[in-house]
Amino acid sequence: MKYISTRGACAPQSFADVVLTGLAPDGGLFVPEHIPQFSIDEIASWRGLSYEELSFRVMAPFVADDIPEVKLRQIIADAYSSFRHRAIAPLVQTGTNEWVLELFHGPTLAFKDFALQFLGHLLDYLLEQRQQKVVIMGATSGDTGSAAIEGCRRCSNIDIFILHPHQRVSEVQRRQMTTVVDSNIHNIAVEGNFDDCQNMVKSSFGDQAFLPQGRRLVAVNSINWARIMAQIVYYFWAALSVGGPRRRVSFSVPTGNFGDIFAGYLAQKMGLPIDRLVIATNANDILHRCISGNDHSKQALVHSLSPSMDIMVSSNFERLLFDLYDQQGNAIQQLMDRFASTGKFELDEAALRRVRGLFASCRVDDEQTVAAIHDEYTSSDYLLDPHSAIGLHAGRQCRVSAEQPMICLATAHPAKFPDAVRKAGYPHTPELPQHMADLFDRDERFDVLPNDLSAVQSFIASKVSVL
Repeated sequence: MKYISTRGACAPQSFADVVLTGLAPDGGLFVPEHIPQFSIDEIASWRGLSYEELSFRVMAPFVADDIPEVKLRQIIADAYSSFRHRAIAPLVQTGTNEWVLELFHGPTLAFKDFALQFLGHLLDYLLEQRQQKVVIMGATSGDTGSAAIEGCRRCSNIDIFILHPHQRVSEVQRRQMTTVVDSNIHNIAVEGNFDDCQNMVKSSFGDQAFLPQGRRLVAVNSINWARIMAQIVYYFWAALSVGGPRRRVSFSVPTGNFGDIFAGYLAQKMGLPIDRLVIATNANDILHRCISGNDHSKQALVHSLSPSMDIMVSSNFERLLFDLYDQQGNAIQQLMDRFASTGKFELDEAALRRVRGLFASCRVDDEQTVAAIHDEYTSSDYLLDPHSAIGLHAGRQCRVSAEQPMICLATAHPAKFPDAVRKAGYPHTPELPQHMADLFDRDERFDVLPNDLSAVQSFIASKVSVL
């Protein structure tokens, strides 16, 4: 299996090289040269497998010969050993043929643990094999940072720098990052928004001259292909749990950077019968505007009750655009150049028709989010976090048949967002699980830096351990 860039100006790369590279040298994102295909009978035969075994079946074709089978199985087993539910990703029924897929039973209570626990163990193996030391530089709107730190903190071959927007993540999200005080962990609070942080990361990958000699950056954001690959698995898992693959299902996905729902799109391409993929956005609705009105334009970023989705530039959308434009790298380069210079672009008629055939979309503002949390709790005693509430509300709005299962992804534990839950009328502060009960008593360590690329790069260079 080889990987190519969405912008078409990069030689094909191996799986291992792609994991350790992040962005392609031409500024694009890596995608597989071809997508593995599974028959309905083969997918049906997987019903009843453990989550770990299903993960191996889904991911092994993407890895090919880069990692021995026995080692890949061990990496998967280690990745999910820290999850606090026997099912790893349990489903809860919330209505007739309606389920919530709980993706928050990992160590940091967010869906990103699925990919980043796997990526952490994968990096351990690859860096040890190559005897390399690298620098992780990542941007987070709230959940990626803590999941990346938890997944990669034990690796002696990695220095980790996570940028988050200062005072724009929840206190629980911040403390999950800043109370990890290992010497190789560095949290940077940037006086800007998530898009500012993400732009710094992209710029730094494009020019790594600020790093000490012999060091290079590795991506942990969803631009890293391994993260997307790991997330494909729970679409198969959920569909098999509710009668798939001989029964078509739909998914509603709280969407910011487009990585999670792109994994669902890939599951569909691999043979899983998915009818609808619902893009559920908050007020930062560039993807909803693009699909509903062909308006892919930047607007002022809104600070919402669902901060992990406060994103205006959805990086992984480029991977979908690559397919929509028949994998023509030049066409994607032109779109991205136009977006960089003008802050907007429009899809051509063929691409717009294709995306509307694949996805539905829904915008859910703070008022609707609070109402969704309130209504679900008062009617069923089930408590949602704001991101999951957006997914559930959007799924109900976009559903076309009560006979077809709708699976809504619950991407975070409600205890991570107590302000939103209290606004919805929940009478208590939701409790953190036992392993995090002392979170507010732990010492914090982080550095506040200006929204300035050179200042951030200078800080990183000064902290990277010498080879």
